[in-house]
Amino acid sequence: MPTFELNRLLRDVFDPAPGESVLVLTDLPRAGVEDNADWAERRRMAEEWRTAFASVGAAPLPLLTFPASSGNNADLPLEGTMGGARILVADAIAKATLVVAMTRHSATAPLSAHVKARPDLRVASMPGVLRRMERSALAADYREVARRAQLLAERLDRAEGADITFDTGHTCHFDLRYRNGHADDGVCTRDKKGFRLINLPSGEAFIVPYEGERLNTPSRTAGEIPVAWQGDQAVLTIEGNRVTDIRGGAYADKLRAHFDVDPARRNVAELGLGCNEAAVVMGSVLEDEKAGFHWAYGRSEHLGGTVGPDAFTDPAHVVHHDIVYARGCPIGIRQLDLTYPDATRETILKDNAYTLW
Repeated sequence: MPTFELNRLLRDVFDPAPGESVLVLTDLPRAGVEDNADWAERRRMAEEWRTAFASVGAAPLPLLTFPASSGNNADLPLEGTMGGARILVADAIAKATLVVAMTRHSATAPLSAHVKARPDLRVASMPGVLRRMERSALAADYREVARRAQLLAERLDRAEGADITFDTGHTCHFDLRYRNGHADDGVCTRDKKGFRLINLPSGEAFIVPYEGERLNTPSRTAGEIPVAWQGDQAVLTIEGNRVTDIRGGAYADKLRAHFDVDPARRNVAELGLGCNEAAVVMGSVLEDEKAGFHWAYGRSEHLGGTVGPDAFTDPAHVVHHDIVYARGCPIGIRQLDLTYPDATRETILKDNAYTLW
């Protein structure tokens, strides 16, 4: 395992230009969202990163802070504070060519809209980043991370479907037609091709399953997905790329209430393949999802799907939530096969280990 060096990571991942304008942002506790030790440490890390960008030749702006949003991938507050003055969050972002978001709730989806609107902007979203990740996923060999992520993304891009068998015996088919695979490969340099937004720590390939938006062409995503929480387990029935039923005990009741809040939450929004060998499953989705297979529900348009904030009945209901099945999780993957247009099939994951390297 390489030793973590922040300056080296900033150069390897971002390669900032001399004098480049960099904005580091973080969120603050508010009514209904209480502070905790990890969050307080994350705010200290944000200031450390801002200072480190100056030491590698960039020109960091003052730290931007704002009240925490309503949840993962919900819209950001309109206003924040920068340099002791109130400022529109959008105006602060407009001042930078590189944005690093070290937040409690994921800002990936709302920041993706800024990336789409500005070809000169690149963003690293780091929701829930923890100091201990400097000893794990942040210390990875990012050249190898990029190689593996691109290898997996190329396969997802070609595939028409994914057949997954969980180690509980449940199976689910993910319809990958009409979609493109993407790599979150830890590359966020000025010459990066394609969509210039990454999560950090990085290391995954991902794709949005087909959501059935084409006329007379329903989604084929269907099956059963087991979900575990605090020793309990529920089983989600998937039909037409949506959660249609939930079986189990108390946890199933909890999930059912969560999905009943808004029908858009029932959308199957992502299939992801984490490939950062230094990632450790410790209960933080930001790192956990880089360790192996995961899927998500809810919002998908920021990843190439069709379900955005307008699909939800209330902005406070917007969510994109990942569930991870990597080694170290209560439920794992027995086998994952990709199917291709020529009717061939390839096993890329077996007993939580990739077969490609």
